[in-house]
Amino acid sequence: MDNAQDNSKFKFGLVGRDISYSFSRGYFADKFKEENLAHSYVNFDLQSIDELEDIIKNTSNLKGLNVTIPYKEEVMPILNSLNKKAKKIGAVNTIRITSSKKLIGYNTDFYGFKNSIQPHLKKYHKRALILGTGGASKAIAYALKKLKIEYNYVSRSKKKGVAYLYSDLTNEIVSAHSIIINCTPIGTFPKINECPDIPYDAITKKHILYDLIYNPEKTKFLNNGELKGATIINGLEMLKLQAEKSWEIWNKS
Repeated sequence: MDNAQDNSKFKFGLVGRDISYSFSRGYFADKFKEENLAHSYVNFDLQSIDELEDIIKNTSNLKGLNVTIPYKEEVMPILNSLNKKAKKIGAVNTIRITSSKKLIGYNTDFYGFKNSIQPHLKKYHKRALILGTGGASKAIAYALKKLKIEYNYVSRSKKKGVAYLYSDLTNEIVSAHSIIINCTPIGTFPKINECPDIPYDAITKKHILYDLIYNPEKTKFLNNGELKGATIINGLEMLKLQAEKSWEIWNKS
């Protein structure tokens, strides 16, 4: 019996930078406790993605990792293979570690986003603005494509695929995009008085404002939307859904 317990004691963790605030560790600690599992979940706070290979080599019983800002794209070259969806998206937020220490990359962000926004969608939600161009925004774009919603990227700098700079945004543009998704860290605790620089005056009750941030629960971005009667959604439901999907992947036989 004791040996079986030892065999079931796996380690999981989160790879990112400045991640002490993270939801994942608490979520999985609660999950393991509720399900009476002897596993542990730790934060791997890295200054560079290069540190990851040593961690994987030196951490016994490591079975799976979540990946967050700023490594969702940077982690890809060190993986042995990519799941089909992660390859299409171009970003990884979940890694399965096989018994032979092979690293397989997946993306569960798109699943979490798609399933958390879907219940709020109406027929007139046809176009979206994606604020930011990092790894998370790529998963959002993939999900919107699956939902047959057109989207445009908004960024601080001109680059391939970016339709608008923040300075380009007008009331007309915001009116024409009834979903606005913040994929940037702007407004995350402790900088709770900051928000993306968009024309909030053009927001209406037909808009959905979705913030991937979940700390604080209601960012200034969401608060500005709520004042205009918009539907507001934070990133907590998405996180729960993607965490459960990660768990499913790690436990594949």
